Order: sequence, then C-alpha cells, then structure tokens
Amino acid sequence: MAKGQIVSKVLAVFAIVVVAGILGSIIALTTSYVEERKNHPLTTLPPPITTPSPDAPCFNPWDESRLPDSLIPSGYSVTLWPSLKPNDEDMFTFKGNSTVVFKCEKKTDLIVIHSRLLNLTTKGKHLADVRDVSSSKSVDIQYSCLDTSNEFLVVQLRSNLTEGKTYEMITDFTGELSDDLVGFYRSEYMEGGDKKLVATTQMQPTYARTVFPCFDEPAMKAHFNITLIHDPNLVALSNSPVIDSVNRTFGKAEWGITTFHPTPDMSTYLLAFIVCDFKNIHALNRNVSIRIWARPEAIAEQQGDYALNITGPILQYFEDYYSIPYPLAKSDQIALPDFSAGAMENWGLVTYRETALLYNPNISSTSNKEWVATVIAHELAHQWFGNLVTVRWWNDLWLNEGFATYVSYLGADHAEPSWNIKDLIVLHHYQKVFAVDALNSSHPLSLDEEEISTPLQIGNLFDSITYSKGAAVLRMLSGFLTENLFVGGLKTYLEQYKYNTTVYQDLWDHLQQTVNKQDNITLPDSVENIMNRWVLQMGFPVVTINTTTGTLTQKHFLLDPSAEVTRSSQFNYTWFVPVSWMKSGILQTDFWLLNTSETNTTVKSNSTDWVLANINCTGYYRVNYDTENWNRLLQQLQDNFTVRYIPTTLALHTTKYLSKDKEYMPWESAIDNLGYFSLMFDRTEVNGPMQTYLRKQVTPLFDYFENITANWTEVPSGHTDQYNQVTAIEVACENGLKKCQELASRLYREWMDNPSVNPIHPNLKTTIYCNAIAAGGVEEWDFAWERFQNASITTEADKLRYGLSCSKHIWILNRYLKYTLDPEKIRKMDSIPTINYISRNVVGQSLVWDFIRAYSTTICSGSSPMDSLLEGVTQRFSTELELKQLQQFRPSNDITEDCLSTRTLSQAIERTQLNIKWINENKDPVFNWFTSNSL
Repeated sequence: MAKGQIVSKVLAVFAIVVVAGILGSIIALTTSYVEERKNHPLTTLPPPITTPSPDAPCFNPWDESRLPDSLIPSGYSVTLWPSLKPNDEDMFTFKGNSTVVFKCEKKTDLIVIHSRLLNLTTKGKHLADVRDVSSSKSVDIQYSCLDTSNEFLVVQLRSNLTEGKTYEMITDFTGELSDDLVGFYRSEYMEGGDKKLVATTQMQPTYARTVFPCFDEPAMKAHFNITLIHDPNLVALSNSPVIDSVNRTFGKAEWGITTFHPTPDMSTYLLAFIVCDFKNIHALNRNVSIRIWARPEAIAEQQGDYALNITGPILQYFEDYYSIPYPLAKSDQIALPDFSAGAMENWGLVTYRETALLYNPNISSTSNKEWVATVIAHELAHQWFGNLVTVRWWNDLWLNEGFATYVSYLGADHAEPSWNIKDLIVLHHYQKVFAVDALNSSHPLSLDEEEISTPLQIGNLFDSITYSKGAAVLRMLSGFLTENLFVGGLKTYLEQYKYNTTVYQDLWDHLQQTVNKQDNITLPDSVENIMNRWVLQMGFPVVTINTTTGTLTQKHFLLDPSAEVTRSSQFNYTWFVPVSWMKSGILQTDFWLLNTSETNTTVKSNSTDWVLANINCTGYYRVNYDTENWNRLLQQLQDNFTVRYIPTTLALHTTKYLSKDKEYMPWESAIDNLGYFSLMFDRTEVNGPMQTYLRKQVTPLFDYFENITANWTEVPSGHTDQYNQVTAIEVACENGLKKCQELASRLYREWMDNPSVNPIHPNLKTTIYCNAIAAGGVEEWDFAWERFQNASITTEADKLRYGLSCSKHIWILNRYLKYTLDPEKIRKMDSIPTINYISRNVVGQSLVWDFIRAYSTTICSGSSPMDSLLEGVTQRFSTELELKQLQQFRPSNDITEDCLSTRTLSQAIERTQLNIKWINENKDPVFNWFTSNSL
C-alpha cells in the first residue's frame, strides 16, 4: 500500500485520543451556547470570542505575495464542524480548529501563513498559539494580524525560531459555509419535496486558506489528519479511509465524530471533505475500494452504474501505464448537485458535476456517456500525475492538466475500445485551441514563476492553452519519441519524484535518459531544446510546403500577421518541427524542419502526385501548400476540380465534396470551421446563399440517416455514426431543410401531447428541443421550462436548459435572461453557461450584450468571474460600433480585474478587430462563392 494508508491499531487508538483533545476547545466554546438555545441545540455555531476587524491595519514585514521559505509544514490536524442549518442571521457557518506542525529551515522571527475570510478566535491577545514541539513550551508572540491584501495571517515573534527545530501553531476559527462553490461551501437539492444540504469543498487553486490557516502553495506538501463533526444521520467523507466514527452527546444533542486516516504528503489544493446524506455503490478492484456516491434517488435509479463499471478498468490501465500501483486504499467519486468545475481530482475523493459522473441510458445521450468516460479518465490520471507527483508552482499547471487531458483519451479508449475515441482529441482540442493561440494576446504554456504570483493570476491559467495546447504538445512529443519511449521516461520520472514536487524540465531529463538508452531513435537536438520551443513561446508555426521546389518554410501563425508581437521570444518564434507526411497515400520517412526555411527534395512531386503533411495531426502546427498541391489534394476529394481560388474561397472549396461523405470527422471539422462564417455573416445578406449551400450539401447526409434509422426511430450502431446523425439534423434544421424542421416540431409536439412519454431519442434531444422551440412560441417554451424545473436527471435538465435558449422571441429570451439572476430558477453554476447559450442565438446575442452591461455589478458579485461570459457574447462582434463598446466596457461599468481579466478583455478586443478586418476582405468573394455554388 502507498505511504500513509496503513495505520496500526496502536496508532489508530492514539489518533483518536489526540482527536478527543482537539475537540476539547470546540466543545468548550459551544457548551454555554447550547444551554442558551435549548430549543435548537447546536443547530448554529457560536461567534468567535474576539475577532479583530479584518480591515484593521496589519504590519507585515514580508512584503511578497508568495510565502517565505523559512518554514516548511510537515502535518496538519484539522477538525471542522459545519452547520447545515442557518444561524440567527440566516447564515450557514462552520467552526474549526487546526494545528499545523512545521520545521524551521532558516532562523526567523516571523510566521506567515495563508488565511482568508476566516474569523480567527483570539487566544489571549493573539490570533494563534505557537509552541515548541519538543518542549511543549509556548513561543512568545509580539503581535498577530491579518494581511488581507496578500491573504496572510502574520505572527510576529519576540525572538527567532531555532533552525532545525519543529514547532506547531494552533488556531480556532469560524467561516461561512456559503453557496459560492469554492472553499468549504454548501450545495442544495430537492428530494421528496424536501430541501437537502451538502457541505463540500473545492480547494483548487487557492481556496484551502478559506477553510483553515495553511501553507497554501503546491510545493508545501504535508500530511493531513481530518476530523469532521456532523449530524449522526449523515455520512462524512475525506481523502482517506475512516479510522473511526462515533456518536457523542454535547448538551442534549447527539453528534457524529468521524476521524480519518492521515493522508500521504500532499498539496493543500487536493484536500477534500464532505458531509451529506448520499448513498453509494461499490466494488473492489486490485484491493482498492471503489465507491460512487450520489443523491439517494440517483443511486436508486442506477445512474452511477456506468461510472462504477469503468472506474476499475481505467484504474488498472493507469496502474499499468505508470507502472506504479494506485497510491491509496480507496477511490471515492462523488456527484455534486452544485459544482463550479467539471470535476476536481482531490486525492482519493474526486468531486464531479452530476453530468460528469452520472449516466442514465434511457435519458442520457452517447455524448453524455463519452463525457463521463473521458472526465473520469482525466481525474484518475491525476491521481498519479499531479497528486502523487505535483508541479512545484502554478506556472507549470499546463503539465498537470495537459497531460491528464491527453491520457484521458487513452484511458477512455481502454474502457470503450469500440469508440475509437483517440481520434476525437483533434476535434475537441487541437482545432479549438488553434483559434486562441493564433492571437497576439496568447501566452506560452509555461511562464516565469514571477509572472504568476497572485490568486487572480493563478486562476487565469485555467484556460484552453493550459488544457488543450498542453495535451496537443505532449501528444506530439509522444508521437516523435514513440509511445513506448514516452511512457518509459514517464515511469522513471514518477518513481523518482513520488510524494514530491517537480518542474517540467525534470520530465525532459527522464525522457532524455530513456532516449539515450536507445539505438534506433535519432533526434535533432535534446528533448529539452526541442520542447522548450513549444513550451516557452506562445503560438505555433504554419509550415508551408512547396512541392514544386521542395522548399519548406515555417512562420509564426497569427490571425493578424501585420500585428506587432507583444511578447518577445528567445527562439525568435521558430520551432523544431517534426514533419510526418505521405505522398499519394504512401507514408514517407519523417523529417525535421529546424529553420525558417529549408529544402527537402523528397517532397517534390509531379503533376499527379499529391503531398499531405502532419499525418493524423500529431504535430501542433498548421500546414499550407503551393496552389498546385492544394488542387491535387482537392481533386482527391472531388473529381474535375481545376479552378484556382483565393485562400478563403479555396478553403470553402474543400466543403464541396461533403455531399458525398458520410463520415463524422470530416463533417464535424467542416461544420466547426464553417461556424465562423455563420457568426460573421448570419446578420448580413451572405446568410441567405450560405444557408442554401449548406442545405444542399447536408441533404444527402440527412436522407442517408433517415433511411438507415427507419425514419429516425433508431440510432446507428457506430459511436461516431451516432454523432454524425446528430450533425445531420443540426445542420439540416439550422439551414432551413423543411423536412428536418417538420421532424423536430412533430416529435416535440408528440411529447407535449403526452408528457409522460418522450419519443425523442436521448442522442437527438438537444437538437430537437432547440429547433422545435425555435420554430414554436411561448407554448413550446413554457412546456420545456416546466420540464426543466421538474427534471430529476441533470443531463436532461441541461438539454432543456440549452433548448430554452433557442427561442426566436425577444421577450421570451429577455425573461430567460432575468431567470439567470435567480438561483431558485437557474443554479449558480449554470448561470453564466445559460447566458452564453442565449448569446449563441443570433436573436439573443445583442440582448445578452445589453444584459451584461446592465447587470455587470450583479454578475461581478457572483462566484464566477466574467471571463467566459465575455468570450461567449463577443464571438459575433464584427462592427466598429461593437468594437467601440467593447473598448469602453471596463471603464463604463467599473469592472475590476477580479471580475474580468485584462487578458480576456484584450483577446476579445483583438478578435473583434480581426473579425472586422476579415469581413472587409472576404465578404464580397464569400457572398459570390456561396451564390454561385448554391445553384
């Protein structure tokens, strides 16, 4: 078993004794309060005895945002008592006690530890007690205070701590158990007409400090001894298995006390604890206890069965992949009604949105099932890569998240081999992140530590560059090394640094050691020198291949090539580019493009041979060709193509063959890219001929699926065929194919006429709901709203929530927007996604923009920043007026950096400027092309 997971009976008894002592202070502080409130004993928590004002000035000699390296924690004992009933001020709170043990690495008279939004109970005159562990003597404190700007508890001592000695600091505190979805928070749901509450956590990236004072940096690893006090009818969970769970009477009320085994050494952001009335299903796999937790109703409906069935195989896959047994004794996974992220990889207690863990085959679609599989694989991959071995600082977050994103497709493929899911990483990540990384306001994967110091800067790193580009670059690395060598280096890396922290160069070193042992691989430079060009500079190259001369060039690809690059690069924006390629369908020997321009005569081709580079998109770069080669490639797609076009219309010409294609990947890729044309032109005269053209192209695909599915009563057997069936309906209905629109309205009407029987297949619900509501009026909308309010399965609620955004009636959309401000109607975690849904609707986009400006103060006071909202609403921005409004957005609405990052706003402005330029250059030729090809 892994470190810290087995505790002997003697140690277990000892731990319980220690816990009893820790509880003493909490129990003592609550006794008088219990006597005063005999009618509701211990249903609310007492205020602290004395709490200095958090706004009081605090002299902090340590004027840095990062912690000093003079003190290193080794362990915590934390007891928490959440109240799931409101107090007299209608607030939900928790009370706690924490003891942190730390070693003095360098003599110092200053203790700086993170604390935010906690009311610390004074101990005598100070906010903490500090003791010498060896002698148990108190250390004299000169003063203590809260540095709210840096989120520190500052304890100034009267003399230096001794280098090499161990100390402990004890704090008592209370905090709010809010509904902001971060830190220690509450989640609510309805069951049997009753409101149920859950106390749960989200610590990443910097919210552990809002739960108890701690050294809240990833490199400050320590073990945690957690105790939870709770209603005895509820269950308590944490990262480790339970040591003991007992009931104890305080005053006249009985409470449960659950004590957990100490965790391995781990970072604070991976800590988790939950109090709930959930049920679980369980299995044993290679001596690991696997449990899926969810609302009792969801477990009874077997919504957790699929997750349980695939968790064991995925864990086994990663055990073999990493050559390290799963490090813990248990793997708990829990579906939460309210959760801000998709999932969180807390070690041994992974938290999920319900849609990312629960699956009902009668209600959920194929894409819902795939989402569950890939998210589980992503989070389980982290149990080793990220949890067992952790990056030292957040500037290397890309290595954690990019790696987990990449191998999630490998883990899901192992669980569902018939899906061929590994190919879909190109659609889901490569193509989408290219659009962001081609902006001048992009950023490198890895930044200097000094650039990432504040919680706001850390939070801004959780973006598509970190996840999707990180995955793409690591997939490319695995590709040119070969998977065997990549995994070989990964295994030694994890083995050396387990329970420790690293920087990304440590992985390069281990991969290089693996390469050095091989005779059959030759690289143009070291792994570090190759990869640093992809990691330390933003963007990516476009590789242009001239098949007439054999010349290859590379250039930094920017959507606006005339823009001055705002971030300099030590590599002058050149890359070491691995080029895989084929000639007329025959694979050729890979080679490297190392300079801005090189000649490789092997790529020369005659008048009939065609060249295709970057096979399977394994390289993170775009490829361009001479016009002759483009024409020869296009001729492979469609016969008799001989006419040359300017670049935009040449790209459009690649869609002409789609009427003959029935495969998902080319259709989805084409529609994804044509989505930009729709965003730019769906408010202009181009929209008419564009819809006519797309309607003509999709009709054969629509007819094909109509035939093989017995008039839409069945679904295809293949995984991607099921996706393409949905694509056929989406494209056909959105572009005015009458029989598609009649299909959507007919199926929806059948459901309205008999609400207890939904005739729409789960795969088709999202698009059918959307198109039927778009074609309908208030009756159709109100029916969906009533279904949404009563939906007991989250995936069904999400489909309805999206469908409701498709109405073409302005007053209905305005009403829906107002609903997003009411958490009783739209959950907080769904508010911003719902607004973004409405902004996708061409009718709703301007409404959303007005709404955001009108309610910016309300939106900014919520739990989520405005970044994703601005990204969504500005996708269509393409006029000088919209640009001017966007440039005035922050000062006009007094929006702070905490609510909207400068980078997000800069990217929105840059995109709008590029959209204006692109439309000016392409509107007329695109209009003419669609007009001439719509006949």
